[in-house]
Amino acid sequence: MIEQINAILPQTQCRQCGFKGCRPYAEAIASGGADINQCPPGGDAGIEQLAKLLSVPVKPLNATFGEHKPKQVAFIIEEDCIGCVKCIAACPVDAILGAAKFMHTVIASECTGCELCVSPCPVDCIEMLEVEPIVETELDFFKTQKYANAQIARSRFEAKNLRIEQEIQEKAERAKQKRAALLGFK
Repeated sequence: MIEQINAILPQTQCRQCGFKGCRPYAEAIASGGADINQCPPGGDAGIEQLAKLLSVPVKPLNATFGEHKPKQVAFIIEEDCIGCVKCIAACPVDAILGAAKFMHTVIASECTGCELCVSPCPVDCIEMLEVEPIVETELDFFKTQKYANAQIARSRFEAKNLRIEQEIQEKAERAKQKRAALLGFK
């Protein structure tokens, strides 16, 4: 059930629902720890899909968690960017490219519009720009472009988390080897 719920969620990983991503929110819905109307990016369409899946009544989006907005992507005003990399660290789907002390840019096609990069920016050089909505002609939600885009975003989110986990393990292993070398062990 968790996988089915997670498949419906927009995979913005924005945390507006109160959880650290779409999957933890899906787990909470499945366990009864969260309601189906806490995802502003999913909006009414997402709530309707969740209600249908779970055979529960449709309800309005809970405004406590935010409001549904048209699709947006981040845009970095490159001449104002100081290369602090705070936006890169904040992006849950690795949609921002750049390096320390060099300007950054957003891969618009990969940006989920989560807005997590906006607040850490110390020079306010990130704007959220509305993009043309995808007009779906397919009636089956799981065959829509919106669904396909969400699955790509989920893959990018999972890949970033795996990379971070591997970096933490590698750093711990290097520290262990360094301690062993200092103590004269191999």
